Parts: sequence; structure tokens; C-alpha cells
Amino acid sequence: MSALALDSEQDAGRIYARLMVRAIGAGNDQAFASMIATRAAGGGAMPPWLGLNPAAFHCLMRHHFPGAATRDFLDAIAGETTSSEVRGDEREELVRLMLMHKAGDSPSEVWMAHVVAAGCLASDHLWQDLGLWNRADLTALMRRNFPSLAGRNVNDMKWKRFLYKQLCEAEGIYTCRAPSCEVCTDYHACFGPEH
Repeated sequence: MSALALDSEQDAGRIYARLMVRAIGAGNDQAFASMIATRAAGGGAMPPWLGLNPAAFHCLMRHHFPGAATRDFLDAIAGETTSSEVRGDEREELVRLMLMHKAGDSPSEVWMAHVVAAGCLASDHLWQDLGLWNRADLTALMRRNFPSLAGRNVNDMKWKRFLYKQLCEAEGIYTCRAPSCEVCTDYHACFGPEH
């Protein structure tokens, strides 16, 4: 943990506020600020640089938060980089899925696809792994960045399960044997509340 973060919840809020002062007013500013603040404060489950390579992360910072990439921010976001080969194919499939449904041509959507894919490789609810404040923030970012994909989640399935289900269906793999989600014994695991 960096000198920037002392108490994770309090400091995440302080770091978030510091980033938002520099925000350009783009749609993804708040989501990226939440993720960066949570990572810098030692929370969430994101890898260094939010799963981006350092050059891409620096571009993200210049694009969304000009002048905010001070040494303390960079130290707080950095860390031991693990091998990108670990589950790399899976991660790339997730990125491709999201990019097929991106809203436009913003580099922010590309960064978001890579960040969300990195979050999918962690073990908690996706919004928690990403370092967002709540599930509604995740739903909003999915709708903003990948609207046609988000539009498929008509029953509000948990996002990580939904993304993997989309990958399986694209490959013709149907692991669920129930005729519909509503009668499945795992319904609450896929659609229940996230705490």
C-alpha cells in the first residue's frame, strides 16, 4: 500500500475526490475514479494498472484526469505485475466479446473492456472486484460502454455470470440443463442480490 492510502474506505473517498477535481466530464470518469481510488487504497481485487499495461494506464489518466497522475497515484496503482499468460486466452475472449458491442469509437471503451475483463478473473462479485461502489455503477458502465451486450441481460443476471454465459453460448456450450432460468435450482446464485 502506498503513502497515499492510510485507511482504505476513507482514503478511497479522498482519492476519488482528488481525481474527480481533474475529471474531464466524460461518461467513464466516475467509474474509473472509483476503480483507481479503491485500488490505490488497497481495496478491490484489481491487478496493477487496473489490468492495463502501464502505457495504456497513463493514457487513461491523461484522457480522463489530466494532471492527476502524480507520483503518489502511480505508486499506489503500480505493483507486482503477474504474467499476462495466466488465463490470457480467457481474458482476451472477454475483451473481444465486449469490444464487439462497444458504444462507439472512444478509447475509453477499449480501456474499459480490458479493465472489466481483468476484474472477471477475480473471485468476488464483479463490481466489488473492480472496486466500484455498488452494482448499479457496474450496470451503468456496461450500458454506457457496451449497450447492445448490456441489453441482452434482460433478467438482470449477475454481470460476471452473464459475460461467461455469453462466451459459452457463442461457442455453442450450454451448461445449464434447466429449460429456463426461472425453474433452475441455481436461480438465486445467478440472479440473487449481491452483498
